[in-house]
Amino acid sequence: MPGILRRVPEVLVRARGLTKRFGGFTAADGIDFDLFRGEAFGFLGPNGAGKSSTMRMLGCVSPPTVGELTILGGGPVRDGAAIRGRLGVVPQEDTLDNELTVRENLLVYGRYFGLPRKLINERTAQPLDFVQLTERADDQVDPLSGGMKRRLTIARSLINDPDLLILDEPTTGLDPQAQAARCHAHSHHALHGRGRAALRPPGRHGPRQDRRGRHPRDLIARYSTPEVLELRFAPGQQEVAVEKIKDLSPERMEVTADRILLYAADGDDFLARVRRAGLEPLTELVRRSSLEDVFPQLTGRTLID
Repeated sequence: MPGILRRVPEVLVRARGLTKRFGGFTAADGIDFDLFRGEAFGFLGPNGAGKSSTMRMLGCVSPPTVGELTILGGGPVRDGAAIRGRLGVVPQEDTLDNELTVRENLLVYGRYFGLPRKLINERTAQPLDFVQLTERADDQVDPLSGGMKRRLTIARSLINDPDLLILDEPTTGLDPQAQAARCHAHSHHALHGRGRAALRPPGRHGPRQDRRGRHPRDLIARYSTPEVLELRFAPGQQEVAVEKIKDLSPERMEVTADRILLYAADGDDFLARVRRAGLEPLTELVRRSSLEDVFPQLTGRTLID
């Protein structure tokens, strides 16, 4: 077997003209992109645009019809087994063993990769803490809520200490404001900080013109602002706050059930303007824009929709 994993390259995935056809139907058409170590790369596209077909090619379970695809320095057909051993995969649907406990699910999955039981036990604590399931480690999976099962699936994908994470609709079943945001924040800190990379489609709907690969930074620069200011107000005060903030002429404003998102070049500067207008939020957060902020601009929908 080629030594494709002895030294993982800085470019973890390279696709050129990547195409998948089923008979006369083209599911993915001429996709070009590079994924570098430490990056999160997302696919935007409508239903039928070929997101899942592309993810299956990247997961080395469906060979490309045409084009060049290199993953962790190897080819998906020639080196598929070795590549799959270094991937962490979160599928669209949970495939957990409901009769086993949370901890046993991680043990069984780790054994698929040939990992020693002792090593799996040593690794179990971190992914369970990552998805906030430490206290449920010895609970049977079947009675867990759908959101907890989804979080366990995410934890399971980390047990083999993967170089590349492939997440197909990873936030399905998670509360979009709390759990998805929390996992997103943790993933950048715990995964990207360790040099991992992630591939994920942030939504089911999107622009057909983005069927070819575009770097997330390009989409953010085109469709969003450098920073986002998230504000939460006391119950009953949000509507008043929205009207006052409109007078400040924000570049863009999104209002959800419990928060206001303000898009600006400088979030701290806009927060100061909000306070000068006589508004005092319960909490405020200034963060960089992400693909989740691009999503409603391209589709006219929120993640809740």
